[in-house]
Amino acid sequence: MTFTVHAYRGQILFFDPILSTIQQPKPIWHEDGLLIVADGRIQHVGDYETLYPSLPPHVLVHDYRGKIISPGFIDTHIHYPQTDMIASPAPDLLPWLETYTFPTESNFHDPQHADQVSRFFLNELLRNGTTTALVYGSVHKSSVESFFTQSAQRNMRMVAGKVLMDRNCPEYLQDTAITGAQDSADLIERWHHKGRQLYALTPRFAPTSSPSQLQSCQALANAYPDIFIQTHVAESQAEIAWVHELFPSYRSYLDIYDHYDLVRPRAVYGHGIYLDQQDWQRIAQSGASISHCPTSNLFLGSGLFDSHQALHHQASFSLGTDVGAGTSFSLLKTMAAAYQIARLKNHYLNAFQLFYLATAGAAQQLQLEMVGSFSIGNEADFIIIDDTATPLLSRRQNGAASLEERLFSLITLGDDRCIQATYIAGQCQHLRS
Repeated sequence: MTFTVHAYRGQILFFDPILSTIQQPKPIWHEDGLLIVADGRIQHVGDYETLYPSLPPHVLVHDYRGKIISPGFIDTHIHYPQTDMIASPAPDLLPWLETYTFPTESNFHDPQHADQVSRFFLNELLRNGTTTALVYGSVHKSSVESFFTQSAQRNMRMVAGKVLMDRNCPEYLQDTAITGAQDSADLIERWHHKGRQLYALTPRFAPTSSPSQLQSCQALANAYPDIFIQTHVAESQAEIAWVHELFPSYRSYLDIYDHYDLVRPRAVYGHGIYLDQQDWQRIAQSGASISHCPTSNLFLGSGLFDSHQALHHQASFSLGTDVGAGTSFSLLKTMAAAYQIARLKNHYLNAFQLFYLATAGAAQQLQLEMVGSFSIGNEADFIIIDDTATPLLSRRQNGAASLEERLFSLITLGDDRCIQATYIAGQCQHLRS
């Protein structure tokens, strides 16, 4: 079999997916590197002078010298129906949902609207260097059909699901335990493992799902043990008080989900700001994980995530933009906010840890080892980063004394302008104009 082979020369950065941990990520850096891609997968990676002589004479070498070649970013918490309501003001999470979120998501009963927003959303991910994401749809089955259709056309590895809500939301957005479960099962059969698409069971959060609906989630999770689970937990104090009123017999917010067998590997819980010691121990023991959404938490004033507690308990966490409460699609800006929140909690996340959380760390958390690093045979989702894309960045990088300092400056000062190109399975899907 003959494969189409391309090679990419530049400064290559990724993390050893076997030896790295959040506590101690192991960066692999090639100052003058060569990434070789065959049929959409990583064939070789290493120093240019070592690999170039072995290339067949017909192979095109794309010259990105002076730029960083990195695995694409992985966003573990984002709402595509909220794209058009980003930057909408509200005093707290619950009034924000009532005033903006629910009315905006009601528009997704229209498949044409869902198609249009899906296209814009996916293009925005590509423009920001995000190649994989864990995505919330709306309550409408057709919204997820639209999303997966658009994602499949781009051959992106996406994980998404229909939101489930059968109470405590406007009637125009309510499903039932029965209809929500049937729609979810239909979508799983239609899309899970179709090409690069994967399904996530998606109860919005405990207050909008009755015990009957959570039981139906439990049945679906047991029937399809390799699907993902995504929802929210312990985001704001008012939310937690509401949850306690609705579920008074449970020890904690997380304990509700655990009662329904939803705390397990491939389960990703958004926020986790107010978890206690037992919650953190349960996250670590179960293989579930937290998606830290710093720009959203700052925007809504929800609170400060405690990355030190997560690390202390060896609990898995990664980074989510949480658009539309989050204020940017850029994981560079999300990394910067995560650093700032850690400092406010008297903790420190270095640049290697932050890049790891957005690449190989997120892939390991999601059990998607085929992305997030440049291991041989991995899917070739990668980005070209220009860390001199603005005059200020260019001037700052002239004085960078180490790779860690260079990456820290990129995180602090960078945004979508730093993404020069985004490749999906070896094909360029975004090129900065």
